[in-house]
Amino acid sequence: MSTGRVTICALLMAGGLAAMPSYGSAPSFFTASGVIFGAALVALAWAALQFTLIQRIPVESAAPSDDETSSLLEKSNGGGGQAETTARLNEIYTAIYEGAESFLRAEYYVCGVFISCFALIILVLVSWGTGWDFVRGSFTTVSFLLGALTSMASGYLGMKVAVFSNVRTTISAQQNGWTACFNTAFRAGAVMGFALCGLGMLMLYATMLLFRVHYSDPKDWIYLTECITGYGLGGSCIAMFGRVGGGIYTKAADVGADLVGKVVHGIPEDDPRNPATIADNVGDNVGDVAGMGSDLFGSFAESTCAALVLGSSIGATEGWDAMCFPIVVSAVGILVCLLCSFLATNIWPVKKESHVELALKVQLISTTILMVVAVYFVANLFLPSTFTLQNILGKGVLTLHPHHAWFCVSIGAVGGLTIGLITEYYTSHSYSPVRELANACKTGAATNMIYGIALGYKSVIIPTLVLAFVINRSFTTCGLYGVALAAIGFLSNLATGLTIDVYGPVCDNAGGIAEMAELDPYVREKTDALDAAGNTTAAIGKGFAIGSAALVSLALFGAFVSRIRHASNDTMFTDGVNMLNPVTFSFLIIGGMIPFAFAAMTMKSVGIAAMEMVMEVQRQFDEKPHLLDANPTERPDYDACIAISTKASLKEMVAPGAMVIFTPLLTGLFFGVYAVSGLLVGSLIAAVQLAISMSNSGGAWDNAKKYVEKQGPDSELKGKGSDIHKAAVVGDTVGDPFKDTSGPALNIVMKLMAVLSLVFADAFYATNEGKGIFGISS
Repeated sequence: MSTGRVTICALLMAGGLAAMPSYGSAPSFFTASGVIFGAALVALAWAALQFTLIQRIPVESAAPSDDETSSLLEKSNGGGGQAETTARLNEIYTAIYEGAESFLRAEYYVCGVFISCFALIILVLVSWGTGWDFVRGSFTTVSFLLGALTSMASGYLGMKVAVFSNVRTTISAQQNGWTACFNTAFRAGAVMGFALCGLGMLMLYATMLLFRVHYSDPKDWIYLTECITGYGLGGSCIAMFGRVGGGIYTKAADVGADLVGKVVHGIPEDDPRNPATIADNVGDNVGDVAGMGSDLFGSFAESTCAALVLGSSIGATEGWDAMCFPIVVSAVGILVCLLCSFLATNIWPVKKESHVELALKVQLISTTILMVVAVYFVANLFLPSTFTLQNILGKGVLTLHPHHAWFCVSIGAVGGLTIGLITEYYTSHSYSPVRELANACKTGAATNMIYGIALGYKSVIIPTLVLAFVINRSFTTCGLYGVALAAIGFLSNLATGLTIDVYGPVCDNAGGIAEMAELDPYVREKTDALDAAGNTTAAIGKGFAIGSAALVSLALFGAFVSRIRHASNDTMFTDGVNMLNPVTFSFLIIGGMIPFAFAAMTMKSVGIAAMEMVMEVQRQFDEKPHLLDANPTERPDYDACIAISTKASLKEMVAPGAMVIFTPLLTGLFFGVYAVSGLLVGSLIAAVQLAISMSNSGGAWDNAKKYVEKQGPDSELKGKGSDIHKAAVVGDTVGDPFKDTSGPALNIVMKLMAVLSLVFADAFYATNEGKGIFGISS
């Protein structure tokens, strides 16, 4: 590591430590504001440093070398060939960038129109529901717009960084050794992870401070926290469109490319002769990076908002810093993730293929362990030795101590890691479930499908039990505020989780670029190995995301109940929600149907778009058979496939998003708060099970295909090009929308419905005292 880089790192760490409270220091100086702003600025500075390191890598094809920094400028003998390869790399990089840029511009235009219109609905309904309090209506609208814009900025930033880094990862893979290419992809993920966490936290806390200028009395901070819930709603709305639109885009291209290219014509994945290959690589950036970034930003915003609403009574008695404890936990999480990132890039750098997956897994385990330790000190520094909290059940109060809050955050963090590791067991080809799935391909695609679906269902059991345990212990310890803190614990190492999540698509794209640029096979072998580890850790990340979404949704539901109690002066939901109320129970069943309807709509959308893609790819092969020649003289029409994915995704994302957004809104206005309660609980229970099942089935099918591809032609599984391989490809193709479209988007279904109900809670109660336009209460 150079002296300059050590100096920069030292300065960054000094900034982070300066923001941390210290023992014996005057509490008036070491405040929540110092920690939060300090951590946010360190995160942004660290992201900028990582981007600078990636930027130093020139887009120039190079011969193998052991030197990490200088080899990129060296060319092999016969420089003309390297110059031609460099031109091809730049051409592919530009095509992917332009495709991703054009799609996100079109998608964000649609999102911009939506948030402008929906902001007016928020302004009117929230103002009316609070007795025409335009201050609360305006503040909620402003926070909604800021959340939406921050989410869009996060997704766009992720796409830009990923596209910028993909080709540089390919170039780094041309060198001997594994350190350079791994570090490039890992640093690309770090740019996204730390920038998103820093920006999201900075915007949220700055907005709270601005609102505090008006709500200066601690007794009014309950209104401040209610207004800030719009921030989570804005982030979640954009996440819905980003996940669904991006997921449809990427899987339409992926399925189309796989079915016609690999299954029908037997050409390799990402072969430049395939017209859909550029669209497929564009999709990785707009779906797996931009959509995922918006999704996890929404999780952070919503979990924080839920904890603030449920803990607002702490601020009235114990002060601002105690109320902001959940944000401080997230701030400390950034610093912990930054420290642990050195383990992967500097302390134990990746030297061989077997180190790749270990390095990523160590990131998750080390950050979880350090967070458990760090939060203990943070809780004792920022929470009083004894504090009280309004109980969500009954009219009593809970008397709590800092170790209670620490326990809830810790059990969430450990529960998240447990679910992640269980997810790995069911989706990694290092373990028996995926290997058994690969063996099921021997008898064809049908048995592969049957076994993969069963695997997904089975993988639900242990994560559900872990979630139930976490909810029970945290609820028993601190009420629903404890559940919200457990959700914060799940997301406490969000910067690391995002780093690993972005790492995967970057490696996937790097392999695609290597194939399209026709680089030496060893380059593709290295990027495939990096990508395989990324697939496994991405599955772990999905487990984290689903678990956190379940806890966030439950916490938001608790905040909704709390807000209805406050609006009704404790005449409704005083003793909780009675699920045996006829209206509540009826809508419990309806809520359970919503995730299945949503999954059906998104799966069908991928199918429709994929059919168009298949027909377009086959049309080009039929009209120009020479495209399939070993060395064709003409390139396919990549733009036609990009246009199909863009048009289909923008059209098909509207209906599922509208259903999720308007179902709770119309239910609350027409049927009342009892109906909304049932709707939210039903959708939460069904969505978490379905999300785990679909994500793990898809991940297992993907890695079963990769396991078959690793085998030789003389092995039992016959390897690439065999009938067994074709059966595995069919499973992977079906699994693509499972794990990358419907499954991850179900996280947003449960969160978005809950946060939307929370934002409009006052309007629901104002409609016929919570009985809705139809006046139904039983």
